[in-house]
Amino acid sequence: MYSLYIMGALYIVLGILHFTHTGFYRPLMPTFLPAHNFLIYLSGIAEVLLGLGVFFPKIRSLALWGIIAMLIVFLLLVHVNMLFPGNRLGVPLWILIMRIPLQFFLIYWAYQYLK
Repeated sequence: MYSLYIMGALYIVLGILHFTHTGFYRPLMPTFLPAHNFLIYLSGIAEVLLGLGVFFPKIRSLALWGIIAMLIVFLLLVHVNMLFPGNRLGVPLWILIMRIPLQFFLIYWAYQYLK
């Protein structure tokens, strides 16, 4: 059960980083998406709220499904997009490829707590 709370805390911290380190996230945003700052802040709010939701049993399942959905969106829009030449931001391709299984691990981590 400790890992559930670690997960919640992790998403809260990562969500806060969207507000304190917005410049870090801006280059990661796919160019085909509009309003980058708005989307960065929106995803930060989502991460904080979903991370908090993990701590409350009555809304935990909803929060976990939200985390799974968010991770799938990030996987498809950000991580896969960065695999294309011109979108790699100087990051070695092998690192970008390794992020894909990490996303699936994070999805599984949330899924295992669903009842």
